[in-house]
This record gives sequence, C-alpha cells and structure tokens, in this order.
Amino acid sequence: MHSENSHTKLEAQRQELNNLYEGYANRQLVEEEPAIDPRTGKPLQDIYGASQWRLIWRKFIRNQAALGGGILILLFYVVAMFGDFFAPYGKDTRYRASIYMPPTQIQLIDQSGKLGLFIYEQHQDFDKNLKRVYVTNFEKKIPVQFFVHGDPYKLLGLFDADLHLFGVPEGMIALMGADRQGRDMFSRIIIGSQVSLSIGLVGVLLSLILGTVLGIVSGYYAGWTDDIIQRLIELIRSFPSVPLWMALSAAIPLTWSIGQTYFAISLILSLLGWTWLARQLRGQVLALRNQDFILAAKLAGASDSWIIYRHMIPATLGQIIVVSTLQMPAMILAETSLSWLGLGLRPPVVSWGVLIQESQNYQSLALYPWVFLPAVAIAICILAFSYLGDGLRDSVDPYTI
Repeated sequence: MHSENSHTKLEAQRQELNNLYEGYANRQLVEEEPAIDPRTGKPLQDIYGASQWRLIWRKFIRNQAALGGGILILLFYVVAMFGDFFAPYGKDTRYRASIYMPPTQIQLIDQSGKLGLFIYEQHQDFDKNLKRVYVTNFEKKIPVQFFVHGDPYKLLGLFDADLHLFGVPEGMIALMGADRQGRDMFSRIIIGSQVSLSIGLVGVLLSLILGTVLGIVSGYYAGWTDDIIQRLIELIRSFPSVPLWMALSAAIPLTWSIGQTYFAISLILSLLGWTWLARQLRGQVLALRNQDFILAAKLAGASDSWIIYRHMIPATLGQIIVVSTLQMPAMILAETSLSWLGLGLRPPVVSWGVLIQESQNYQSLALYPWVFLPAVAIAICILAFSYLGDGLRDSVDPYTI
C-alpha cells in the first residue's frame, strides 16, 4: 500500500514537471524575437529555397558591368534585326553632293530661340588649297521628321516596307558623316551589324555543337576515344589561328555568291573555334562521370545517350553558355580582320570589317576621321561581350559570392 502511494506521488510530480517544461517551452517560442535580415534590417518572415539557376541570376544582376553589357548586346541585336528601319537610308544610297560630308549636327534651338529638331543646310565647296569643305547655311532650316517613307527594303527579309525611323524631306542627314561615295555611314554601320553580329552567332553555334558533342563524348567514354579526340584538338591548336584563317579564306573562289562566301567564313571560324569548349567540357565531364548520381543512373539501367542528355548536358550547361559568350567577340574580331585584309567578305556586302577597309588609307583617315567610326562600334560590342562573359563566368562559379 505504501509503495503504491509512493508510485502515484512520483507519477504526479513527473506529470507536473512535464507540464511546467512544456509551458516554459511554449512561452519561449511565443516570446522569441524573429530573425533579422542583416541587409534590410527587417524580420525574416519566411524561409525559402532557391534553385541553382535562381542563384546564378541573383549573382548576375548584382554585377552591374555584366548587366550593362547584356543590355547593350540585346540593344545591338534588336537594332541589327530591324536595321533597315532604324537606318535613314539604304546601304548603297549615294548623294554626290555629300561626298565625305562631316557628321551632321542636330539642332534643338534656332537663332531666334524656337524649339524643334532640325538641321542646317550644308553645301559643298573648296578652299584655296582645293580641299573639300562644307559650308553651313544658317538661313535655311531642314526639319527632322520621324517615321518617314524612304528607300524600300524587306523587313526581316520577308515583307516589303519603306518606313524609316527618321529622315529629312530634302538634302541628307548623316549622323556619322558620309564616305567617299556620299553614302551615310550611320546607315551602313547599322546594316553592316547584321552581317558581323550574325556571322559571329552562326560561327559560335556551329562551334558549340562540335565542342559540346566531342568534349562530352571525350570525357564520358575516356580511353582510346578520349585519346583520339584530344590528339585531334592538339593538332588543330598547333596551327597559328590567324595564318590558318587567312589561308582557308584565300582558298574561297571569287566566283562564289554572297551566301556561299558567308557560309564558308562561318564554317571556317567554327571549325577552328570549337577546341576550347571541347577541352573545358572534357575536364568537367571527367570529374562528373564518377559521381554518385551517374553511377546510380547506370545501375538503374540508363543508356549512355540518356545519361549524357539528362545529366551531363544539364550539369555542364552553365559552362557551355559562358564559353560560348566569351567566344562571340573572338568570332566577330576574326570576321572583321579577314574582311579588313580583303580575305573575308567583300563589297557589295556590308559588314563592319568591310567598312573599316577605307581606314587603310592614312590620308583619308587624317582628313576624314569619321570613316573610322565602324571600329568604335566594334570596340563597344567587344567590350560588352567581354563584360557579359566575365559576369556569367563569375555567376556560375559556386565559389564566388
């Protein structure tokens, strides 16, 4: 009897202590202050997860230089896609009275204080040294109009159109001056970007396919397959790039059409540009092929093609994007260099490389420096791609914050 009373008393004490502990724990949970976000100073209300791509995007948008480069590249491609609309004139439109005309200055306020977009009339003359000069007639104003009808073109190569973003009812507006045949440099730079930017894109696309397939196959299968592919890469990389480009470009027949020459230049650039991507992916796949998720897929009976498609390519996609982005400026520079040397695209094709051929004449460059403006467009584009590529590389690197 005494033992039963003692047991009942101990059970009651244990229950009482348990109730006290639960009550204290509940009060602590209620009274505990929420965690504070160190960046905003506000309480953290929710706990959320982020995917790998979301983390990459968050790191990328914090890189202002890379974000600015990406926006600039997007702007370049939008302008190139609708280049004939943004350009006030066609690429071959000539004005004999505007040979080597300097850049036109757009005015906002005239001499009487009136507001409006206009330009002053300019006419050609010669000074006492017989040097061509342009005299401004401040008495005649020519209004700048928007959405005007002008030279016909095919929008996106499909639809007939003649609408241009801006223009003037008479004379010529040359925002970046005119060349030796009186053609608008601004229009030719915009239209030339269609070829230069697209040939870089096509070249990178072809080298991406070659580099991705051969790089992943080399790293995944290893053995004699890896040896053959790596010896091929070493053989290609043993040749100097520029002389090899020049030799292959010089072999293109002069009788080929513009389309055939364009495709040949793209193919030459891609055949020599895939090795860097293949080497990068080969090393990454060698490290991935022995990971647990790959071994689990093999034990589950997955085929090699399924593993490559569902595991290897997604795991290396970030590296593929980064390397391809960094290859774009190299492709554009290669096309520009070949065209500048006369071994790539040739007139009447308009590209940035063709446009800067005139800068080879030092006398023209000294007297009319605006003929070198296509090189400025090339430099801006290359810098934008470089900033974008560096930002993407830092974003996909898991060891950067």
